Amino acid sequence: MESTDTLQRRGLMFILSSPSGAGKTTVSRMLLRADPEIRLSVSVTTRPQRPGEVDGTDYIFADQPSFDQMVEGDHFLEWAHVFGHSYGTPKAQVKAGLREGHDFLFDIDWQGTQQLYQKLETDVVRVFLLPPSIDELRRRLTGRGTDSADVITARMERARAEISHWDGYDYVVVNDDIDECFAKVQEILHAERMKRARQTGLIGFVRGLMKD
Repeated sequence: MESTDTLQRRGLMFILSSPSGAGKTTVSRMLLRADPEIRLSVSVTTRPQRPGEVDGTDYIFADQPSFDQMVEGDHFLEWAHVFGHSYGTPKAQVKAGLREGHDFLFDIDWQGTQQLYQKLETDVVRVFLLPPSIDELRRRLTGRGTDSADVITARMERARAEISHWDGYDYVVVNDDIDECFAKVQEILHAERMKRARQTGLIGFVRGLMKD
């Protein structure tokens, strides 16, 4: 008899959001390394390609006119203009993947989250990471040593604005310890995968049980 662990299910869109410095990029990388069933949603962006980045793997790099044409053609599930550059999630690849049972990880802000939720509500799981304090957030941003004082000030202002949208998420996790935070995020993902509504193979499985 087929195990419930291998029942067909619909994929989900797992969103991790946080203000800059609160840990979403670190947790995202940990999740991708630990869980082979989830893949990073590859965004289209107009920002310059950085050393070591691979076009089509890290991002799909495009110029602004091409990006604008994709917006006009309704090719994005969500898109936003952030820090002088545009970012968007291609619609076709995500919808096809969800039908096939693939999970997608999104590292996006609250505006992108809202757009995704409005379009594909039942497929979206929204997780927001909070820093333990504003002082700790500033310390983390300063500790990177990559941004000027003006950039850090701008990031802190944006962080406060992003934190104000915490109540638009299904789950909120305080990232005081990265390992504990990651463990909680994993628990959320595992529980969401098991929701009855996503277990598309359950109907046939249960009918088979009743016949036996």
